[in-house]
Amino acid sequence: MNSFAQHCNDIFNESTRCYHITDSIDAPEANPYQEGTIEHILFHKNWIDAAQWHMEDIIRDINIDPVKALGLKRTIDDSNQRRTDCVEELDTYFRSKYADVKPLPDATINTESPAWAIDRLSILALKIYHMMAETERVDASQEHIARCRAKLAVLLEQRVDLTQAIDTLLTDIEAGRKYMKVYRQMKMYNDPDTNPVLYGGK
Repeated sequence: MNSFAQHCNDIFNESTRCYHITDSIDAPEANPYQEGTIEHILFHKNWIDAAQWHMEDIIRDINIDPVKALGLKRTIDDSNQRRTDCVEELDTYFRSKYADVKPLPDATINTESPAWAIDRLSILALKIYHMMAETERVDASQEHIARCRAKLAVLLEQRVDLTQAIDTLLTDIEAGRKYMKVYRQMKMYNDPDTNPVLYGGK
């Protein structure tokens, strides 16, 4: 049976492949999992990341129409907020799952929550997909392909290490050796009550 982190990898790979069937930031999300399940959240998380990846590519076009760029920037801002909301939903899942675990007297806290570590797995799935594509380009030089193959090897190694580290963290939380302490993201620029540009215009 796959570990939880490997299960995440499988879903992130599936979502990444599904997104690139249309390869459109406007395509409806093709989430095959039942709403309310952890699989649905994970697929949704990666779909947001995949769409935003391509928005970030588009907005870097030096010839982009400024009006289009402004609209896209606001879409990216919204995507960032939805990404954060999704990570916090994952942390809520873990807090509920381990709610009855009593930390050991010498239990320690991790530098990041499980969900933010899983967020990095989602981004790695996209990096690996796109770096793999670079190694298969027929219009690129052999030097470019060699560099991308070397980078791909590092990304694959990083995913193995991160997968193992996440599973170890979850095992330690379940055993009481680690405990979760979640700090919600307080993005002040999204809040009309804390962004002076927004509340100053009231």
